[in-house]
Amino acid sequence: MAKIFYSMSGEGRGHAARVRTMVERLRPEHEMVLLAPDQAYDFLAPIYNNNAETPNVEVRRIPGLRFYYTRGRLDLSKSICCGFGFLAKLNGFAREMAETIRREEPNLVITDFEPILPKAASKTGVPVVSLNHQDFLLAYDLSTLPKTLQWYAWMMSFVVKAHHVDHAETIVSSFFTSPLRPGWENVTQVGPLLRKELEEAKTSEGGYILSYVRRSMPPQAIELLKTCDREVRVYGLGKQPDQGNLRFFDISEDGFVRDLAGCDAMIGAAGNQSLGEAIYLGKPVLALPEESHHEQMINSHFLRQMGVGDWSTIESFSKKHLASFMERLSQFRANLATFRGQINGNPTALAAIQRHLPA
Repeated sequence: MAKIFYSMSGEGRGHAARVRTMVERLRPEHEMVLLAPDQAYDFLAPIYNNNAETPNVEVRRIPGLRFYYTRGRLDLSKSICCGFGFLAKLNGFAREMAETIRREEPNLVITDFEPILPKAASKTGVPVVSLNHQDFLLAYDLSTLPKTLQWYAWMMSFVVKAHHVDHAETIVSSFFTSPLRPGWENVTQVGPLLRKELEEAKTSEGGYILSYVRRSMPPQAIELLKTCDREVRVYGLGKQPDQGNLRFFDISEDGFVRDLAGCDAMIGAAGNQSLGEAIYLGKPVLALPEESHHEQMINSHFLRQMGVGDWSTIESFSKKHLASFMERLSQFRANLATFRGQINGNPTALAAIQRHLPA
């Protein structure tokens, strides 16, 4: 049995969902310490801490980067400014973490776009495996994107590099693939990492739409969903009374997977994880990225290039966009046949991690 330290970004659902997928496959044979900030800690701690069924998994809270919102919209300037404040303290955080590593002696460090743990591991000689989505900004040829998004990817590559140390392995999990740039040929490309419940889900078309949204979703976008010609099941805004054809649900792993597997299509946030899960299950997606959330804008462009959905910025989302998407569901479903059930990244990612564990 090896001891593994595994850290992740705390922003959004995708990082924690990827981590949990790998933890469930590693924990039967290994001891796991999960290091999570913010939303990721809030998601994982109730699952693993003080759970008699997972005695070899512990979740600890750490500081982390996060997005900030002003009047319901992503505030890029504030997020960047606060990010610089966090990075100014990074070396101090890493020194403290290095002491923990020396004391507890993990055999391997895995990180999902979190900078403290890998920097600490580099000070102590523990091998580091990077498994995330964001490294696509460094490794992938993005020449098919609009110039503005190519420029953003170039700018953000400096932020991604700030998370890097010498990795024993770099694994990029993404619902889309791309040729690798020169110098990145050794990157392992895998599909989305899928929970067992989602891998085994039986799909159907239940006559309703699933909408997975952030709490910052503007009220006018919610009003537009009311014009849909079928029931819309909304996750992300908490449980509340029905509004016309809208039904609101608390985030529930079982409930969300069940409703995703049974929906006609998904409308909402453009995170890599949620898009990958929908595509794996053969569900067309209307992505609604925030115009200042450039990573989700990039994801949305690849979604359209694959022909399995469409997108509009959430700020410009209109009845026309919704109607056009609904009219093309059969076309999107036909294109999804190439990807449905075929883009599971679990086996390749797990094999790559196991190469770096003690025999």
